[in-house]
Amino acid sequence: MAIPIRRRSVRERRTPFDLRRTTFGFALIALIVAGGGMGLRAAWSSAGRHPAAAVLMVLLALVVAVLVLRRRRRARQVAETVTEAAYGIVDAGLAELDAAEAARAEARAEALDLPEPAHPVDYAQLDPYAFEEAVAELCRRDGCADAQVVGGAGDLGADVLATTPDGRRVVVQCKRYGPDNRAGSQDLQRFGGTCYAVHEADVALVVSTGGFTGPALDYAEQCAILCYGPEELAAWSEGGAPPPWEAAVAVAAEEPAVGLSGP
Repeated sequence: MAIPIRRRSVRERRTPFDLRRTTFGFALIALIVAGGGMGLRAAWSSAGRHPAAAVLMVLLALVVAVLVLRRRRRARQVAETVTEAAYGIVDAGLAELDAAEAARAEARAEALDLPEPAHPVDYAQLDPYAFEEAVAELCRRDGCADAQVVGGAGDLGADVLATTPDGRRVVVQCKRYGPDNRAGSQDLQRFGGTCYAVHEADVALVVSTGGFTGPALDYAEQCAILCYGPEELAAWSEGGAPPPWEAAVAVAAEEPAVGLSGP
């Protein structure tokens, strides 16, 4: 009578020891551990620069670990919940980063939002009355709050009267001439005969868009009359030079004192 042989179930079977397979398995495990370590190290180093990305990588790694170790429906539900929470955290972090970047960009834009420089005024294109008003406005801009246009019939050579912040009286004659028409010595002589005696000027100024002739400049120097041609007017208007009454003080300070000498 044959004796039946009991066969082992699959679970009871043991796989014979295989050195090559075991070595390969350990190598694979070591490779996975090394790669995971390098990945964790890179994630840690970049966490300071991109915290949202680092959080997402850690959470995704946890999800993968849960799925591998526990193949159950509950594990999948937990993984989905963790994934949704991870996306929520990442979205919130990205929103904060976007808001911070937008604030920095706005601050940079405000810092760079400088007022555009004013276009130079072409005073030669103004009519005579507008030119006088423009000169009076320059005086008001630089501290002569009471500057006003007084030119007209019987003005006796004064087109603009003003008072400087330190109380000096400024008398201005405006000559809106073309580039080929310069103010001559006769113009300066007529103004010189009234600016001090009649208008009691402390600062006498002639502004000419056409410039001045040589004799006119010589007479003005003798009578202490300031002459502003196109270049000086442009520099004053654009802020490249001080107001005429300040320039007059500077010139007076540079002139040597004149005294009498004798035994």
